[in-house]
Parts: sequence; C-alpha cells; structure tokens
Amino acid sequence: MATVISGNKTSQLVRERLKKDVAEMRSHFPGFRPGLVVLQVGNRDDSNLYISMKLKAAAEIGINANHIRLPNTASEEEVVRSIVAVNENPAVHGLIVQLPLDSVNPIDTEKVTNAVAPEKDVDGLTSINAGKLSRGDLGDCFIPCTPNGCMELIAQTGVSVAGKNAVVIGRSKIVGAPMYDLLLWSHATVTTCHSKTRDLAAQVGRADILVVGAGKAEMVRGEWVQEGAVVIDCGINYIPDSSRPSGQRVVGDVHYPSAKERAGFITPVPGGVGPMTVAMLMENTVQSAKRFLKTYHPGKWTITYTELRPVHPKPSDAAISQACAAKPIMKLAREVGLFSEEVEPYGRHRAKVQLDVLTRMRAQPDGKYVVVTGITPTPLGEGNTTTTLGLVQALGAQLNINSIACVRQPTAGPTFSIKGGAVGGGYSQIVPMEEASLFLTSDSQAVSTATSLVVDAIGSRMHWESQQTHKTLFDLLVPLRDGQREFSPPQLKRMEKLGIDKLDPLTLTDKEIRQFVKLDIDPFKVSVDKLNFSIGNEIMAILALSTSVQDLQERLAKMVVTSDRSGEPVTTEDLEVTGVLTVLLRDALKPCLMQTVEGAPVFIHTSPSVDIAHGNSSILADKMALKLVGPAGFVVTEAGCGADVGLEKFFNIKCRYSGLQPDVVLMVATVRALKLHGGDQQNINLLEFGCGHLRGQIEHARAYGLPVVVAINTFSSDSEADLKMVCAQATLAGAFDVVRCTPWTEGGAGAVALGKAVQRAAEIPHPFKYLYPLEMPIEDKIRTVAQRMYGAKDIQLSAQALDKITLYTKQGLANLPVCIAKTHLFLSHELERAGVPKDFTLPIVDIQANVGAGFLCPVVDTTMAPSHRPVWPCYHDNDLYSVMQ
Repeated sequence: MATVISGNKTSQLVRERLKKDVAEMRSHFPGFRPGLVVLQVGNRDDSNLYISMKLKAAAEIGINANHIRLPNTASEEEVVRSIVAVNENPAVHGLIVQLPLDSVNPIDTEKVTNAVAPEKDVDGLTSINAGKLSRGDLGDCFIPCTPNGCMELIAQTGVSVAGKNAVVIGRSKIVGAPMYDLLLWSHATVTTCHSKTRDLAAQVGRADILVVGAGKAEMVRGEWVQEGAVVIDCGINYIPDSSRPSGQRVVGDVHYPSAKERAGFITPVPGGVGPMTVAMLMENTVQSAKRFLKTYHPGKWTITYTELRPVHPKPSDAAISQACAAKPIMKLAREVGLFSEEVEPYGRHRAKVQLDVLTRMRAQPDGKYVVVTGITPTPLGEGNTTTTLGLVQALGAQLNINSIACVRQPTAGPTFSIKGGAVGGGYSQIVPMEEASLFLTSDSQAVSTATSLVVDAIGSRMHWESQQTHKTLFDLLVPLRDGQREFSPPQLKRMEKLGIDKLDPLTLTDKEIRQFVKLDIDPFKVSVDKLNFSIGNEIMAILALSTSVQDLQERLAKMVVTSDRSGEPVTTEDLEVTGVLTVLLRDALKPCLMQTVEGAPVFIHTSPSVDIAHGNSSILADKMALKLVGPAGFVVTEAGCGADVGLEKFFNIKCRYSGLQPDVVLMVATVRALKLHGGDQQNINLLEFGCGHLRGQIEHARAYGLPVVVAINTFSSDSEADLKMVCAQATLAGAFDVVRCTPWTEGGAGAVALGKAVQRAAEIPHPFKYLYPLEMPIEDKIRTVAQRMYGAKDIQLSAQALDKITLYTKQGLANLPVCIAKTHLFLSHELERAGVPKDFTLPIVDIQANVGAGFLCPVVDTTMAPSHRPVWPCYHDNDLYSVMQ
C-alpha cells in the first residue's frame, strides 16, 4: 500500500516559508513588495478559477498581485504591448500569461509567451528559460511550475533521484519536456514516453520514478507500476459519475485505486500536483524578487555613465561631440525609469517623452530642485549652461545621485549659434551638439507654423469682412447642414462674450448677427512683421508655461492677437483657430530627452526669450524630471541670463504657475566677466569694483529666501589672487558657499565639490517667498521689480502705460504677474551705466497683455547695445563634411 504524498500539505509548507522570506525582504527594504501580474485575454470560467487561486495565494504570502484582463477582441499586437508595459515596470517581478488566449483574433501563443521578459517569466515558458533548463543552467532560469512542484513532491518522499530509472509520459512544453530535463540534471536515467511509444506498460514497469502528464483519464493501470515506485500524477480529467451532484468527478492519468496497491508513494488527484503548481509559481515570484534586490538600491537608477578621458590641449566642442559614443536614447530612457510606450524616438539620440509619465508617477515624491542663474551676461560668456550640465554630470556620474538637467532649446538665429548653441561646451555639453543646436524635434517649426496660421487668419477675416455682407458671412461661418445650423463651441463662447444668450442660430436678430460675425479688426493695428514677432513669442511662452494639453488649449484661447476699431481685444478664440493651434502644438508640448557627454539625462525644451518673455525652459520638463529622479535626486534647471531678469521671472512667473518651489539657487560667475563689469580685465582693483555686481546679483537671488551657492567657472588664465578676491566678495554678500569648478575642461569631475555644496545647501530650511503678491497694484509690482532687482530709484510711466494700467485693471488682468521687457545685457536701461548703477529712473513706455501666457509685459525704453554679430560667425566653419566627421 502506497504512502500518499499530500500536495496540500507540502504546498502549505512552501507558502509558510515564502511568507517568512517576503517578511524578511520587507524588513530590509521598507515599502518593498514582490510584484506579480496575471495577464488574461478573454473571460473563460476555468481561467478565472485558476487566476483567483493564484491571486489568493499571492495575497496570503504578501505578494502584490494584479490581474490585467484584456477583452476577447484584443489583437496580438495589443497583447504584446501590454506585456512589454509590464516587462518595463520595476515594481513587477513576475508576469504570467494565462493560457489559453481566448480571443476572436488569431494570436501566436509562442510569440506572446516569448514576449515576456525572461527575468520575469515565472511560468518558465519562454524559449530562453527553456533553453537554459535544457543546458542544465538551473540556477539561472525559471523552472516551469508544475515540473518544479513534482520535484518538490519527490523530495518529500526521501527517495534519491540520482541513479534511478525515471519515466515521463507526455512531452508538452509545460510538463513533459521540462520534467525530463529536471530529472536528467538530477542524475536520473530518463525515458520519455508519448503516444507513439511501443509497449508502454513495459516502459512503465521499469520506472523507479513515474511522472504522468498525458491528459488521458486513468490510462496508466496499477498492474503496470513497479512495486515501490514513486508515482506523480499530473493529470486532471473529468469522467461521468452519477453519484456526484455535478454528474462527474475528477481523476488523474493514473488509475489511482489499483496503482496505490503497488506503488511506494503516490499523489492523489485532486490534492496532489495541483496545489504545488500554484506554490511553485509563488516560489518563482519570490525568487525573482530576490534576484531583483541583489542590484536594487532604493531610489537609485541603474544607469551607466561614460568615463571621460579629457585630452589636453582640449579639442573643439564639435570634435568632443563627434568623438563621443552616445548611448541609444531608448537605453537612456529605460535607465531613468521611462517605459518604451512613453518615449517617441527622433532618430538614435533624441526622443520626445509623453505627458502620461506625469500621470503614472503622480504618487512619486519630487526630488530636490536647483535653479541656475548668473551675473549679467557679457560678450565673453559666463558658462551657465556648461555649469548646469557639469553639475548634473558630477551628481550622477561622480556622486551616484539621480540627476537631470533641464535647459532651453537653442535658437540658431542669423549668427548660426555663435554663442555655442546654448548646449554647453567642452566636456559638459549636450551631444550630438549639431542635433541639439539645429532643428531638434521641430518644436520651433511648430511655433512658426502656428504663428503663421494666426496671422493668416487675421488677414483672411479682414478680407472677407470687407468683401461680404454680414448675413453672407454668417451663412459661411454657421453653414446649413442637413437643414440645420449649429454654433461650434468657440462660437458659443463668442456669443457668451458678446452677452447674447441664445443657442439657436436661427433666433439671432440682424443686429446680433452683425455683432457675431464682424470682428472689425483695426487695419492700423495689423503689421505682419510685428504680429509674427509678438504672437510667436507668446506662443513659445505659452508652451513653456503650460502644464497639460488642456492648459495649453485654454491659454491659446485667451491670446489677444490684435484689437478692433473700438480698441476691444480680438483673441484666437474669436478667430476660431484655438483647436487647430492646439493640434499643431500638441507634440511640441512634450519635452525632448537627450544626454550629455558623460551620458547624463537632459530635458531640452522650449525657448522663450528672456527680454520680452520669461526666458526659462518648460514647466513640464521640470515636473517630469522631478518625478523621475525621486525624492533623493536632483533636477538642475536653468533660468536665462542674470539673476535680475531670468531668475526674477523664474520665481515670480514660472514658479507661480508650476507650483514648484526650488531648494537652491546656483549663481555662476567668471573672473574675466567680473573684470569687464569692473571696466578692465587686468586691474585687480577694478575686479573688486566688478565684484560689486556679483554682490548685487547674490542679493537679488537671496531676496527669495533660498540659499545661494556661487560657482566660479574657472579658467587657466585666472590668477589665485583673482579667485580669492571673488570668493571673499561672494562670501561677504551672504552666499551659502563659493566653489571653484572646471566643468568645461574636466566634465563632471570638475564640478564634484560644487555638487557636494549644492547637496549641503539643499538640506537647510528654505522659506521660499515671492517678490510681490499678485494682489499688489500693477504699478507697484513694476516698481518693486525695478527697485529690488535692477537697483532703480523709481519708475516713470508714460501716458500710454498709465492708460493700459487702467484698461487692464478694468478687464480683470491686474492680478497677473509682470514680465518686464528690458535688455538682459545690463541692470539699467542705459548702456553707458554698466556695473551696478544707482539712482536711475526706469522708463516704462507701454504695457502689453500676454493674456495667454499669463503675464503683463511692461516695456522699458531701453538704449540698446549694438548687435554683437560677428564678421566670422559659426556658419563659415560648418558644412556637411565637417558635421559628419
């Protein structure tokens, strides 16, 4: 009489052990749980039963299990796409595709099964895991659950497998084939039997260990079984039984009553192998989680950085870029936690990132937020972007901290990026530099197209209003379709704006029809060049300040693009172009992912001007980066130009709309630029005078309540005396720390000390505050910025500016922040008053309302400097051959 091997009892022991393993994992890694996903296609009752058993077992052990059910109309592509999404989710360690796939569409089961990542294939069904098992690499693969459970049951008997004769009946990929491999690598002599095997009874009679998985009810008779053999029955079959309420009962592939009389050990059906299959599935999932934890560092990316080998003398920026072996952008995306479905590659080195990332990661705490600014720009440059990128490389490659840079997209202009393309330089630049500096992902082209559309719409509307009667125009704008006229959503909003409370176009009076169709645009206010300039700049600012597609559309609808003859504003919504503008700009709203020379991630997105707009990269890029780096990571974003202009607008405009509060201000300065502010590059006394400008900019930055770290972008020509002078002056001005750095010549290694200083600064309390409340009157907001940021004694408002204040207050725009349109090249409005001018009055000649962007733009009467357009701009040094070398 055989001893019954209880699968229920053995599986319970396995579950108890796994429960302890999971508890131990969670004690070492708080918040961590092994993750399991069961993917089902269709809604078969038997599949639902098996899935519920698996989910229940997972919950009992402490595994976070989820069930994804696709409809029976799912295509093969949809199934594979769902699998890929789970493959890329680091919170999931096991993925089961429940078979059979119950779809009305043809699906290749083999293709679907092999789409599962081998490291998450806890069913052990992929070709890679099967191949490793067949080679005997048992420690580097997942073993299919049923054969694994059989081996566990054999072990419970105490019978050694080594040297025994084993017979396996069945050769399926799920049971028979892997069972053969397991017994073989456990040193048994194994015979596989199947439907073509001759004299099956004789083969069974020689078996010390018999495993049956043929799927035929009670096919193995008891008299075939060798005395004392171990019999493992994997079959589940239903046969008629009138004594049962269901009319049937479950039996195995072995005739249990007769085999029990001869075998030494035997598994019952049910209650034998079945419970072990689920237990081994849990075993594999926990094992997968353990493997994951071997390389898991909470909050840390698994990212590879490129080791720099700086060359001296340093090659040109282009040569460094071309010599850099940049990672494929999809690899970088995976390294920073992006899923392939969220990334749209533009070639090998650039990719747009979908905004869905923010939804997926909404529960993820933000990282530390560092804003980089500088002293007032000089023709020599200060290296704000180079320092930004060098700091990110130092934090990532040198200090092993998740970090992302966020910078503005460069605009080439007539000098073909003479200033270096705004992508950094030397060993701290974005690569490939020519891709970053030129067309990138066509965002600028989208803005240009949108601008042209608005200008054309204005011209078209003026033309047709002059050529048609208001009734004819009404018929064209609200056409008769199927005997009915209906207002479009923008037209309904125009009706609301006009105070006409009617939804039926047929009920409008003649006067109301004329009101509705006649925008009556003032031709004297329409200059194509001026419209292209003002509309293009506001659209780019809107892109940078939008927080979603819906926000983008709402901002575009508010854009005031011209005015009518009575002076009333005409918006894009009045022109009925808001919808198509959103379509044109929808893709431009997605940040672009690139990398630095060392392989650190960079978001490069939007390029609003700093003199007439707010001059910062996009809110969406910053928000996305803060989620990706995690709470221990750093996002280094760049505010254009000096602290008086770019940083002021960053805080009072961008931060207001983003809701984000920075932790640290990083101020970039160079000795040679400060000497220019002092009036001479050689005289150290005038360097001290120039440091007055640095002190002023530090005070500007400290006005917001944040710690200020000063980075001295150092060159070989800087003397020790010069550097000590700048350090001392910055410290006197209240800088939290002053650090010399060399990111241009050494990359991240040249900014390690700066990275550590920024880390320290981010840990101190920072009671962030805005420069002014939005409720402050418009004039007082302008005066506050002029006095506290530029050092002005007062402001002088022209009659036109005063009229605009009255108008905007009446229109309900008084609570918008101000974005002063002033040169960024010096603190005052006059070129001859460089350095740190005092006691000047800032003249405001006009105030424009960028309602879509969400700010008022006071215009300063500025004595502009001559254009710095070189005789030998960069385009002379570029051609197809040089770019491709």
